Amino acid sequence: MLDDRAKTLLKTLVERYIADGQPVGSRTLSRASGLELSPATIRNVMADLEELGLIVSPHTSAGRIPTARGYRLFVDTMLTAQPSQLPDSPRDAAFEAKLHADQPQRVIANAAQLLSSLSSFVGVITAPKKPSVFHHIEFMRLSERRVLVIIVAPDGDVQNRVIFTAHDYTSSQLLEASNYLTSHYGGLTLEAVRERLKTEVDAIRGEISTLMQAAVQAGSEAIAESHEQVVIAGERNLLAVQDFSSDMGSLRKLFDLFEQKTQLMRLLEVSSRAEGVRIYIGGESMVVPFEELSVVSAPYEVDGQVVGTLGVIGPTRMAYSRMVQIVDITSRLVSNALSAK
Repeated sequence: MLDDRAKTLLKTLVERYIADGQPVGSRTLSRASGLELSPATIRNVMADLEELGLIVSPHTSAGRIPTARGYRLFVDTMLTAQPSQLPDSPRDAAFEAKLHADQPQRVIANAAQLLSSLSSFVGVITAPKKPSVFHHIEFMRLSERRVLVIIVAPDGDVQNRVIFTAHDYTSSQLLEASNYLTSHYGGLTLEAVRERLKTEVDAIRGEISTLMQAAVQAGSEAIAESHEQVVIAGERNLLAVQDFSSDMGSLRKLFDLFEQKTQLMRLLEVSSRAEGVRIYIGGESMVVPFEELSVVSAPYEVDGQVVGTLGVIGPTRMAYSRMVQIVDITSRLVSNALSAK
């Protein structure tokens, strides 16, 4: 527990470091905090905060900088950002118009660009998840025990997946399975089909039942993979960030993160299950293990249902209050734009 004096000094130190990017000394804290404290008293408080792991001295100078733990305490108890409102001024109308486009894909791409340009960091957004409804399924024999599964959605979207089977199915058997699935389950989600097949296998010949269950599982995976896309904008902005520019090793790891996207998908998936804006500082997410990195994210909705997540990725030394507002407003605008489609 910190007393009010220590909280004020920590808040001042974090805000000064975010603004200037330089270690903050006792003299600066004395002037900026508004507290009438002697330099000796300030040094004693700084020593206490350092012992608690909230600040650290990066080198032999007297200045201190926040740690990830210090940022977390600042964000949780000292951030003064208010819930953002949708923009309504003429200037903000242009801001909102950037997220209205003819295609949902353009809305998603524009949102990533908007997050990046407003934050000067990296903007990320996951594409909306769609229910895995199918119109019909077709099978094509490729070779012995290799079958191509073709899933056609009501909107014409086509997904393919090769499955390896325990039996060598004939063309007539594959046609039988295709006709059965389409006539009995067309228009349902693949998840619903999978559950119904578990209870209706007795009405279907064993080999065909096994084929259909494998096909539905493969179809679910193919559709899930096709929708698990992350749109990223502004990676090059990190080259200009003082915290990264002198450390090529950190930059290399960050660009690997953006290229592979798997860790980002996991983090954004976790964020989609939370309400409102979430802030991950340093490696505390346990998904993106970079102490120098923070993520501010929020879910967005279509017609009241959460379908994706967006956010800003940047250094731990970011203006969290501003980032929260940027992410909050953008999530609302994306929700409005997609719900209007």
